[in-house]
Amino acid sequence: MPKHTTTSPMDVEGSGESCETPERINKIACACAVVASIISIIFGYDTGVMSGAMIFIKEDLKINDVQVEVLAGILNICALVGSLAAGRTSDYIGRRYTIVIASIIFLIGAVLMGYGPNYAVLMTGRCTAGVGVGFALMIAPVYSAEISSAKSRGRLTALPELCISLGILLGYVSNYLFGKFTLKLGWRLMLGVAGLPSIVLAFGILKMPESPRWLVMQGRLAEAKKTLLLVSNSKQEAEHRFRDILVAAGINKNCNEDVVKVSNTTRGEGVWKELFLRPTPAVRRILIAAIGIHFFEHATGIEAVVLYSPRILKKAGIIGKDKLLLATVGVGLTKTVFICVATLFLDKAGRRRLLLTSTGGMIIALAGLGFGLTMAEHSKEKLTWALSFSIVAIYVFVAFFSIGLGPITWVYSTEIFPLKLRAQGTSIGVAVNRLMNATVSMSFISIYKAITIGGAFFMFAGIAVLAWIFFFFFLPETKGRSLEEMELVFSKTSDASRSRNGTV
Repeated sequence: MPKHTTTSPMDVEGSGESCETPERINKIACACAVVASIISIIFGYDTGVMSGAMIFIKEDLKINDVQVEVLAGILNICALVGSLAAGRTSDYIGRRYTIVIASIIFLIGAVLMGYGPNYAVLMTGRCTAGVGVGFALMIAPVYSAEISSAKSRGRLTALPELCISLGILLGYVSNYLFGKFTLKLGWRLMLGVAGLPSIVLAFGILKMPESPRWLVMQGRLAEAKKTLLLVSNSKQEAEHRFRDILVAAGINKNCNEDVVKVSNTTRGEGVWKELFLRPTPAVRRILIAAIGIHFFEHATGIEAVVLYSPRILKKAGIIGKDKLLLATVGVGLTKTVFICVATLFLDKAGRRRLLLTSTGGMIIALAGLGFGLTMAEHSKEKLTWALSFSIVAIYVFVAFFSIGLGPITWVYSTEIFPLKLRAQGTSIGVAVNRLMNATVSMSFISIYKAITIGGAFFMFAGIAVLAWIFFFFFLPETKGRSLEEMELVFSKTSDASRSRNGTV
């Protein structure tokens, strides 16, 4: 760590940790992020497995396309409720116990879906799991960000998105394997096995330390300092991080008390007023950035590809359940591999450069997919080249999404909010994310029936162009910045050229 004579956030962690010298990831911080991210594997599995399970559910329960759309999207409507509740919950009971609650909700949902004797019970299970999804998407990246240091935060906070991709891949593999069972048993096994990791997570997270930032918000300074010593690479680094957190929480940085009384504002009360009614210019820009990146993550069509890839591939010309399900495994594998690549480069290349590159590639891939599907759909005979072109376009789209927009959405929106606004600010972003996810998943079939499936992806390409413009003008670079100085990065007095230095 560089030596400093002052202890302001900018000097201590902003300048000191923004240099390019490599820093090893603390093993305990890494273990905390990995365990917390198990909940993301469960969510990813639930998303991926439903894409194939819907084929069998429709046949077994004799449901129509509208019911299929509702079944696909209802999880995200319920997740919106869960994410809003999770912010306040995590401020009251802590990050760890919020993860425990999420895993229990997931378990109940998985059991109901695995039982699923009829559409009503299946929907109840899906709704229950959706509330767990809302909790999971909000709390996993927040916990990972608050445990990690500025230099390793990108890699560790990207773990939930990596685990979502891994879960989606496992869901696709599960589709292929359990699809060989009898019709009534196969899809129920696909959905029911998601409950097993929930049990492991509920017990595993209790072995992990609580977020030091949440502990400071509760005035439990001795516990916070003890945790920071565990998740930092040196005592000096722990001291620097501890003082920065104290300043952000409005506590004297030289305070030596083990327990202090904190104000209601520090505890997270009055947050909605500071976010919506009386936000500072910096907080307003942070809120716009968080809502915008979550909106565009799903408005650009990733859920259509992940959830409806069997239908899309069938439109492109692939027939047979086994071939369709096997082709979707390729989608999941591509997503997982490129998320791994992004995780390695987030703290080196920076958020902004990867985000703009990712969105640019998505625009080209979506336009290509729209062209390929249009040619395949309007041809009277099977066009092998259009089929191959569409498959390649799908994989390229997923790859570009996974190196930037996918993981960066969660890293960026989690790290930019000030300490006392972080949990509930993040929950607002997650709510927007789930709302857009639900909108796409519940309307995609209707959209492509109205404007053709090729037209639907041309529409997503146009939205991706708007996303690139928004990211270019509204999202400054945050690589190497401490959580405590993000408000300065977004303030009107900050130098815009410094924020974007080396990123375009």
